[in-house]
Amino acid sequence: MTKQNTQFDFGNSKKPTNNFKQFEQIIQDRGSKYTVTTGKVQSREDIKSFLRQLKSNKKYAKATHNSWAARISHECAIYETKRDDGEVGAGMVILRVMQKEDVTNCIICVTRWFGGVKLMNDRFKHLQDATTYALNHL
Repeated sequence: MTKQNTQFDFGNSKKPTNNFKQFEQIIQDRGSKYTVTTGKVQSREDIKSFLRQLKSNKKYAKATHNSWAARISHECAIYETKRDDGEVGAGMVILRVMQKEDVTNCIICVTRWFGGVKLMNDRFKHLQDATTYALNHL
């Protein structure tokens, strides 16, 4: 995790209440299917545990991409981390939506099953929409 020195938690951020909540196939486009999963995390170990739980389902372990981002508040500082999982730029898209909505102690994973047709820049819109959907259902 990298510490962002300019980001502080003033205690009014949005936080998830569930350790693991999934919204399946919320977006479908040209054969690609998207699912978004959220979870409450407060440490690096929580992130690892969340990802283990997600990938314990073979369907998700075999997905084309499990891109995610997490923001954790600790001692008034916000720590952020992300992973693209082969979907270049995906982690940053998810993280930016989380920053904009001021969400902490949260991980959001957008899972994509590739449908055979490249989506080009539409994939970024789908990542944003999936992340926003998850945040609207925290």
